[in-house]
Amino acid sequence: MTAPPLPVLITGAGQRIGRYCAERLLDDGQPVIFTYRRERAGLDALRQRGAIAIQADFSTDAGIFAFIGTLRAQVSALRAIVHNASEWSADEPDPAHAMHRMMQVHVQAPYLINLQCGDLLAHGGPADIIHISDDVTRKGSARHIAYAASKAALDNLTLSFAARLGPAIKVNGIAPALIQFNEGDDEDYRRKALAKSVLGIEPGPQVVYQSLRHLLDNPYVTGTTLTLNGGRHLR
Repeated sequence: MTAPPLPVLITGAGQRIGRYCAERLLDDGQPVIFTYRRERAGLDALRQRGAIAIQADFSTDAGIFAFIGTLRAQVSALRAIVHNASEWSADEPDPAHAMHRMMQVHVQAPYLINLQCGDLLAHGGPADIIHISDDVTRKGSARHIAYAASKAALDNLTLSFAARLGPAIKVNGIAPALIQFNEGDDEDYRRKALAKSVLGIEPGPQVVYQSLRHLLDNPYVTGTTLTLNGGRHLR
């Protein structure tokens, strides 16, 4: 008799790309555990499909450790951990706060969760950690220094944990650029944003899920960050 599939943990799946990936995993028959910071429309739909929701605040060490305790009380093994939780704060008017918050959410949380929950992946079957980074790390950002720096640190965690946890656990990253616009983005902004890439399209969240699926299914990829930027590096 075939054992039931182990759950995939996705952090920050309350909206947009994270929620889309959770929905697609459920479509594929994959159990899902997800975190959210605050209630949003659509979360009940995930719960009704059997996904386990855990409220979590990764902006403090106490919040991270509280989540780890709750997670370990819920499950004894995981198929994968997808670090999608993200924060966006401008450098001004409080650059010290911005850097601290970016590093907490993008670096400290994945670092501690990987260290404290890596044993949940050590079950002898396929196991993955996937960090959702950002294409901005390729060249930095004059306007969002803290954000870019924290995502670059997350890229380095991919390399370090791949070396530490292999061969039992694969560790990879995905670095998207423009994936989908926000409702309030005007036509001028959209035109300029699309012109930054060779392909010039708004691809939608499905391309992130396709990359996630590739990393989960390919047994010979670790320590790699997949770039999803439509050819921005060629401009």
